[in-house]
Amino acid sequence: MTDERKPDHPVDPVFIERWSARSFTGEAMPEEDLLTMFEAARWAHSASNRQPWRFTYAMRDDANFDDYVHFLDEGNRRWAHKAAAVAILLSQRRTKPTDGSEPRTIGTHSLDAGCALQSFTLQATMMGYIAHPMAGILPDRIREALGIGDEDYKVEAGIAIGRLAPRDELPERYREREIKSQRRPLSETVFRGGFKT
Repeated sequence: MTDERKPDHPVDPVFIERWSARSFTGEAMPEEDLLTMFEAARWAHSASNRQPWRFTYAMRDDANFDDYVHFLDEGNRRWAHKAAAVAILLSQRRTKPTDGSEPRTIGTHSLDAGCALQSFTLQATMMGYIAHPMAGILPDRIREALGIGDEDYKVEAGIAIGRLAPRDELPERYREREIKSQRRPLSETVFRGGFKT
C-alpha cells in the first residue's frame, strides 16, 4: 500500500498534498496562523452571502483546550489531544431576519459550511499544517457546553490542527491507517449527460 497520490488530470498540488493525518507533534502554534485559516474559510461559497458557517476553537495552551478535546468521541480523543488547536464547525440552519419577517431555512447551510471547511483545510496545507476534519464528535455535549440551540445551528464537525509527527508516535491501532488515501477514478463519480448508480 502506498500513500503516493497521482492525479489523472492536472490539478494544483495542494489538492493532492492535503490529507487528514492523525499524528501531531503536540507543539503549540501561533494563533495568527489559525486565524489565517479562518480567513480563507471566510471567503468560501456563502449562500447568497449569508455565510452560514460558524467556528469555535481552543488553542493548546488555553485553559479550556481539554474541554474541546472532549467534544470529540473517544476514538478521536486518543490522537487529537496532541493537536495544536481543536475547532468545531457549525452551520446556521435558518435566516435571522431583522425586518420582523419569519425565519427561512437556509437549504445549503451544510454545503456552505463544508465549502468553508475545505477552504480552511487547503489553507492549512499551504502553510505546512495538518487540519483533520472529524465527524466523530459529541454534538449534545457541544451544544450544552457552549449554549447552542439545536433549532438554530447544526453541529457539523470537529477539526484538529497541528504539525505532522511521524506515524510511529500514534497509538498502534492507528499507524497502519496513517497514509494518504487514494480516490475513486472520475469514471465512478462524474457522468456526462446521465447518471449511474
